[in-house]
Amino acid sequence: MLAEGSSAPLASAQRVPRELSPWSMFMAADFFVKGVMVGLAFASLVTWTIFLAKSIELYLARRKLSAALSGMDEARTLLEAQLAAGPDCGVIAALLGAARGEMRLSADGGSEAGIKERAASRFQEITRAEARAIRRGMGLLATIGATSPFVGLFGTVWGIMNSFIGISKSQTTNLAVVAPGIAEALLATAIGLVAAIPAVIIYNYFARLTKNHLELVGRGAGMVGRLLSRDLDRTHPQLLSKAAE
Repeated sequence: MLAEGSSAPLASAQRVPRELSPWSMFMAADFFVKGVMVGLAFASLVTWTIFLAKSIELYLARRKLSAALSGMDEARTLLEAQLAAGPDCGVIAALLGAARGEMRLSADGGSEAGIKERAASRFQEITRAEARAIRRGMGLLATIGATSPFVGLFGTVWGIMNSFIGISKSQTTNLAVVAPGIAEALLATAIGLVAAIPAVIIYNYFARLTKNHLELVGRGAGMVGRLLSRDLDRTHPQLLSKAAE
């Protein structure tokens, strides 16, 4: 009787991994739990890929924008600002082009107030487009940070359910049999947290950087607006036509 009663625990013990390392627990986990872990690992890889790509993108955009603004400090006209900022000045080039384009389109008539209003409308469109471009990928970070813990918890719940089913089949509550299955299930939650925590931190970091970048864009729009106003205030026809080219 003892030999027969101990056969079930022995059979269950043979399914227990030899060591409770993360890799051995992953290999011994249920197929569905494995799928959850792989998905969370892929989400973590996406997070770090976005981090590297956005870091480079924001660094280059900020350096280009700061250099353009520094070159525009002493400019007196839109043309001087465009020459000082350089041909590759990013969003500043779009703002300067919008201002000079509006002057050119309104050269045959129109009030100064109307020109400024239409130029300001163009500036808002350019600023919104820059905001959409600079925030690209951040929505995915927010999604990963918000959902990864719950996905991991779902894998844990599924794994624990399977563990309890295995316990009922083996008809034993031996800790050596119960613990590995629960540990495998909890590994899904751990991987979910590993994916979520960096995503939240990186999202908040990029939120601060993009806010600072958009503040610089707003500063640039203000500088271009002032230069446009100065050009419009000039009454010399030759200087006005030169600015409107």
